[in-house]
Amino acid sequence: MAYVVEEDSHALAEERKIQQARRDHEEKSTEQRAAILGMPYLDSREFEDKLDLIKEGMMTIEDMHRYRMVPLQLGSEYEPYRFGATSNTPQSVIEKTRQRYADEGREAQIFLISNGGYMVLMNRYDPPKKVIYQDISIAKEGDSTTIAEVSQTLNNVGSDQVLDYLIDQADRLGASDIHVENQRNYIRIRMRVDGALHPVAEISREKYRILMGAIGSRANISSAAKTSQSGHIQKDIHRGNATHLLNIRIETVPTMYGQDAVMRLFNFDESMLNLDLLGIPPRERAEIDEITRHPRGMMLMVGPTGSGKSTTLYSILNALNTTDRKILTLEDPIEYGISGIAQIPIDTTHGQTFADGLRSVLRLDPDVVMLGEIRDVDTAKTAIQASITGHLVLSSFHANSTSAAFSRMIGMIGINPIFSSAIRLLIAQRLVRRLYDPSKEEYEPDEATKRWVRKTLEGVHPDRMQGIDLNNFKLWRPKVHPDAPFGFKGRIVVMEQMVVNQKIQAFLRGDIADANPENIEKEAKESAGLITLIQAGTLAALRGETTLEEVNRAI
Repeated sequence: MAYVVEEDSHALAEERKIQQARRDHEEKSTEQRAAILGMPYLDSREFEDKLDLIKEGMMTIEDMHRYRMVPLQLGSEYEPYRFGATSNTPQSVIEKTRQRYADEGREAQIFLISNGGYMVLMNRYDPPKKVIYQDISIAKEGDSTTIAEVSQTLNNVGSDQVLDYLIDQADRLGASDIHVENQRNYIRIRMRVDGALHPVAEISREKYRILMGAIGSRANISSAAKTSQSGHIQKDIHRGNATHLLNIRIETVPTMYGQDAVMRLFNFDESMLNLDLLGIPPRERAEIDEITRHPRGMMLMVGPTGSGKSTTLYSILNALNTTDRKILTLEDPIEYGISGIAQIPIDTTHGQTFADGLRSVLRLDPDVVMLGEIRDVDTAKTAIQASITGHLVLSSFHANSTSAAFSRMIGMIGINPIFSSAIRLLIAQRLVRRLYDPSKEEYEPDEATKRWVRKTLEGVHPDRMQGIDLNNFKLWRPKVHPDAPFGFKGRIVVMEQMVVNQKIQAFLRGDIADANPENIEKEAKESAGLITLIQAGTLAALRGETTLEEVNRAI
């Protein structure tokens, strides 16, 4: 079922900009890789759409696919034969190709090109011969027509394409999760977009069995298991002239009506792991920069699953990733791979612990260590010890707020003076949906809402109000737009940051007996100017970045 989609020029321009940034990053990485391998680098963007294809003599289509290598120039007695190889091309193939032409008294020049460039050229040499199906659309509440149309498309997708099609469409929509759920009479597909779950389709039992079979085969899990399982898939997504890699974490669990699956999508794009792209307010960003500049200490990220902790931690690691630092991570599982960082998987389901792994890696003399999560007393104490012996330790911890994290840590390890000198910064964060600027509309809130806003922001220093007048303010709400069907597009980070000063350390040393979250938060507000999550979210709503309803939903 062929289709034609008309898109707004603004959306197209934004998409092109993102694709261009991804391709620029890929080309830069390929150039660096070429220098390491001692090969000449070639940016194929200059000719990939204009290259005269070499139809015979140099390579077969099968070998181009097998060796991820393409011919670029048909040589002659006076001109060299030229090939484009990728970082996945076997070195033995490169050497054999050079030798084959040398034996004939000719020269073969082999350049390193990016995977994106290879894909563009390969699509010209061997155009894909497959049906293009209707794009998936997200249904609004009560919109059964869209669900029926998407369901029909999904049930018609070929057996060998259904999983790839679903992943590709989820990536196109910017979804973070795909949920496959067994209901009594049908299988429901939902996708999480900007933090909210949306129904997408209902598929037949037969198509469900095909989908679960594909998931089981590629993620190395059983589609008939009676216990929960975890797996992993990687998939290249090619859009326009850019390619990016998706890491997909698979979780399955048996339910009353069958095996449900959740696929979590992580866009492996190093260029996007950038603190400058997270929209962190200037004061909070300055505090992060100040703490991470020091060679030792501990920084904790707290928040529930899906609050963006990993993205923030990886972005901080990326900022610290310089040639004069050794960075090690211990993760369960590894969500993003970053070049220049040694990342170690910890399989906690089979007896490994973060504490054992941390003790091992400290012998490797790292400057920075990132722990995926502090889950037990042993890991907490080992991390604290590492942070006071010349290492910067970053980790995540499950708690609702920064003050609750302190209280919970004290409950876990007891009053610990060493912890008070080790911990330097706690960040609690949530993700809230961003209002789409071209369509959002301003409105006058009622008196009850105004009173709630004033009470919530009571005590916030005027410097943090950014010119907001609590005696005269407006709020914003979403409005439907072709590029934002729900009036939101993307998400923003709402952060609560607690810099540990001497007064807060007094709670951790036991100098102040009642170290409950309320007392710690009160002291942090008075002595360190703490802005709580709900206050930070309310300020974002007053700036027109999101809505009060969205803040209350997420926080």
